[in-house]
Amino acid sequence: MKISGNIVNIELREIFPGTVTVENGKIIDITKDDAVYDRYILPPFIDAHVHVESSMLIPTEFARLASVHGTGACVSDPHEIANVLGAEGVRFMLDNACKTPFRFFFGAPSCVPATPFETAGGRITADDIETLFQDSRIKYLSEMMNVPGVLFGDETVMTKIGLAEKSGRPVDGHAPTLTGEDLRRYVGAGITSDHEAITLDEGREKIALGMKIQIREGSAAKNFEALYPLLNENPDMCMLCSDDLHPDNLADGHINLLVKRAVKEGVDVFNVLTAACLTPVRHYGLECGLLRAGDSADMIVVDNLKEFNVIETYIKGIICAGDGEPYLENIREAHMNRFEALDKQPEDFLVRADGLLDVITVTDGQLVTGRQKAEPRQKDGYALSDTERDILKITVINRYADAPPAKAFVKNFGLKNGAFASSVAHDSHNIICVGTDDRSIARAVNLVIKNSGGLSFVSGGTEMELALPVAGLMTDADGYETAELYRKIDRAVKDAGCVLSAPFMTLSFMALLVIPSLKLSDRGLFDGDSFSFAE
Repeated sequence: MKISGNIVNIELREIFPGTVTVENGKIIDITKDDAVYDRYILPPFIDAHVHVESSMLIPTEFARLASVHGTGACVSDPHEIANVLGAEGVRFMLDNACKTPFRFFFGAPSCVPATPFETAGGRITADDIETLFQDSRIKYLSEMMNVPGVLFGDETVMTKIGLAEKSGRPVDGHAPTLTGEDLRRYVGAGITSDHEAITLDEGREKIALGMKIQIREGSAAKNFEALYPLLNENPDMCMLCSDDLHPDNLADGHINLLVKRAVKEGVDVFNVLTAACLTPVRHYGLECGLLRAGDSADMIVVDNLKEFNVIETYIKGIICAGDGEPYLENIREAHMNRFEALDKQPEDFLVRADGLLDVITVTDGQLVTGRQKAEPRQKDGYALSDTERDILKITVINRYADAPPAKAFVKNFGLKNGAFASSVAHDSHNIICVGTDDRSIARAVNLVIKNSGGLSFVSGGTEMELALPVAGLMTDADGYETAELYRKIDRAVKDAGCVLSAPFMTLSFMALLVIPSLKLSDRGLFDGDSFSFAE
């Protein structure tokens, strides 16, 4: 097989017309010529930090959609499924990923469960990590979210980091808002990267201490606009990532969109391609081709170096996508899961009106939340959702056993009627729901329970659902059909008044205790600043 075009050598920072010759999945020769071409050949894009589960698609289906956009590999932390099924869930991801030429590089989850303040279905011990590191497909220790454990030298945390260092694997970080001496100690413990920077100064400080910054633009957290200047300042210290990307967004675009935005903002094309294609390979030691003789035949063909419209994607010499269409097959899998919650009644969600409410405040596009006090709207001694002030009831229900719901209040969702619920609720993936009344909340929660996981929306006589039968997180159904169903339920939530750009993604992070300031677990309201239950 021969492919001709303008060849982009990122390492040497040069472009020349030529032909790539491929045999048996390898590049055997790259020759220069004097022809004039209207297309460019370059290495595939790499998502340097993603939870594949957040796409609601199993790895093989994620690959179908991502390869259309020129993505050839991703560095994936499987801690979502690990929180549900433990090491068995990680092995499911590894085994399914082997059924596609797309390159998945998984990490060993470092913090499962993420905290002792919530109920998870799985647990990853230091012994599990040592066993996982015996598999060459495990490339790194996944994001170390237990920042206090690192700073105070927790024995278990340090053992896990030590296992990574002993095996020669990097350790991914997770250090939102961490600065100063605490940041220096965190990096000094062996943490090599971070995807949680939200300001330019924060990114610069972390780079100065030797951390590589994964510039994130996902469905909920959008930090590209603040951080893209780093690409010109320190291209070798930057990577691009999505972290969490819902199926509708993945169907529309992936890392290619960030590359296009960066070039439009004036970033040197070789600087952005270094971050998008080269730095992840070097940092993690990935077996990805970089368009050199002897490399695996991993490459994409694009129309130009401004729009980066993808014409073809090749991985291991196999054409995976062309002209906006996937060539990979949909693969069906066994539906592994763990779901024991029983139906709830409206009265299960009653909240006594005892003084001021602690209210979680949401900012669209950010994972960090705030907090405020508010007088409750009440009736018969019970606190109610208040749509006029946009203070709504939020609940988290243990899905691994039948237990009473935890309840609190949240501001800035904007929902005017009904409720929506999900079993995608970081990190333990219990059921989470926001609603305007207890009857709607109970109906939405029970739809999720009926499907043993998924998304739901109810309002008046309307009921919508998206089943996620694989661990309550993913489906093996066609990714484009899933994306379309997700778009419909997302649109319905917005039509009911929700003002958030990604309602379900934002909802899923309201149970993420490791990101400040106020969140809700199945065991109660949690103060992320003091790392304890709210008083």
